[in-house]
Amino acid sequence: MQFRQQALSKLQSPEEIDLPVRFARPQGWLVLTVTVLFVIAASAWAVTGTVSSTLNAPGILTHGQGSYVLQSPVSGQVTAVLAEEGKRVAAHTPVLRVRTAQGTTVVRTLAAGRLTTMVATIGSVVTTGADVASVERIAQADDPLTATLYVPAESGATVPVGASVDLTVQSVPTQQYGVLRGRVKAVGRTAQSRQRISTFLGSSQLGEEFSQHGQPVAVLVQLDAAPHTKSGYAWSTSDGPPYAVDSMTPASGAVHLAAQHPIDWLLP
Repeated sequence: MQFRQQALSKLQSPEEIDLPVRFARPQGWLVLTVTVLFVIAASAWAVTGTVSSTLNAPGILTHGQGSYVLQSPVSGQVTAVLAEEGKRVAAHTPVLRVRTAQGTTVVRTLAAGRLTTMVATIGSVVTTGADVASVERIAQADDPLTATLYVPAESGATVPVGASVDLTVQSVPTQQYGVLRGRVKAVGRTAQSRQRISTFLGSSQLGEEFSQHGQPVAVLVQLDAAPHTKSGYAWSTSDGPPYAVDSMTPASGAVHLAAQHPIDWLLP
């Protein structure tokens, strides 16, 4: 009871009324000032600053005109290979000589292009309709190379025409010669099936590879020309590799998407 009376008397005592008011310490004001300035700077950056992002996708260098698979019209044994893999061939060029029960048949190309794959070998037995070679269509010897990237369908709408692209080419050491430069020329409107990719590239293996995660959208990349380089195209280094790059060479592309303001990420 005695302690309760002392507490009540202390509450009623005006002895502390005249004590000076305690203000925040200088360290507290410094922390508050820094915090406010940081929030202001972050808000200004969110509105005026920009952040760029990239979209990575697998692809391949081609002449952009597609390929076709050459099939044997007869069944028999291959007795001669008449064309060399990697070389340009004219339309109706003899490719194989096949011996059948009725005599010898010559398998010829359907259209001009570059013989990218020779499946049949001397001594092998082929059946009617069997794949014996793949030919990439090339109208002229100096047709420029392009790159076709296979982008996930859900990301196709984010790729703008004209966006810059850095291509890592499988046959070129990146650390030594850098990456190949290009720009998006066209973006496909519909997703491509495995069969459609296989038909365009003349390879069921590539069709399977590019569609293993679902049906992608094809993005056509035009390579930046640079006549002073050996390859004829621009690289991140001054000269690029001291040799030409071939079509049907695998590559991976990094597409530089349009820059966005950070505040856009917070808006619906």
